[in-house]
Amino acid sequence: MTRSATAKSSPRKSTATKKAASTFTAEEQAAMKARARELKAEARANRSSAEGEADLLARVEEMPAAERDVARRIHALVMATAPGLQPRTWYGMPAWAKDGKVLCFFQSAGKFKTRYATFGFSDQARLDDGGLWPTSFAIHRFGDAEAATLASLVRRAAG
Repeated sequence: MTRSATAKSSPRKSTATKKAASTFTAEEQAAMKARARELKAEARANRSSAEGEADLLARVEEMPAAERDVARRIHALVMATAPGLQPRTWYGMPAWAKDGKVLCFFQSAGKFKTRYATFGFSDQARLDDGGLWPTSFAIHRFGDAEAATLASLVRRAAG
């Protein structure tokens, strides 16, 4: 490749990079950066459950008070229902993994400025039921009935 060909292709990459960066919101970019940090931490060593839980709880402490209380209750519920799951963070969100793969996660409404918090399941959850089933649940309030429903789903998902 000649020097002039290199010079011509360089601005294109710069423009493409700027366009790609501008298509993501600041929150999405922060989540991607958080995920990159998580991947680097995992690559350095297999993280112990205690380290993962410390990361998870640190993220919970950053949430607004109302969501922080819900996230704490959900963490306690998931760990009591499926103690074999490993607590960790995933894209900066509290998550619980099985065999190194995220099974379920909690997303704060404040993280992406949405109307409500959600609790979701990845495709690893195996909650398949017919031709259509929910993989994410909006959390408007988290009472005993909601906790029982969520515990049943987590138990089923964890197998």
